[in-house]
Amino acid sequence: MAKDDGGHRPPKGVQETGQRAVRWIEEGRAGKGFTDTGTHRAHQLADGEALSDEEVSKMQAYFKRHSVDKDAEGFTSGSDGFPSPGRVAWDAWGGDAGERWVRGIDV
Repeated sequence: MAKDDGGHRPPKGVQETGQRAVRWIEEGRAGKGFTDTGTHRAHQLADGEALSDEEVSKMQAYFKRHSVDKDAEGFTSGSDGFPSPGRVAWDAWGGDAGERWVRGIDV
């Protein structure tokens, strides 16, 4: 994905996922272990802020570490406990759309 002078701008699908995460966070669905970093990232993506190479690199690392979370209860819509704190966190980092987006960026 192209980088403008201000950084890497998240595509619409990533912004929409971030917006959903912000709503869930505000509703208290993120859980006790949710970090300020996750909240900040959700707001960045929701607002369509351009991300630096370093921030994209952190997103790439997040998705590599947390892809196993997709197998947990409450991750999938319609399952018990949806959205689980893990799902809220996944979406705060851009969700599946974010994972696809940053995978295509060479930083």
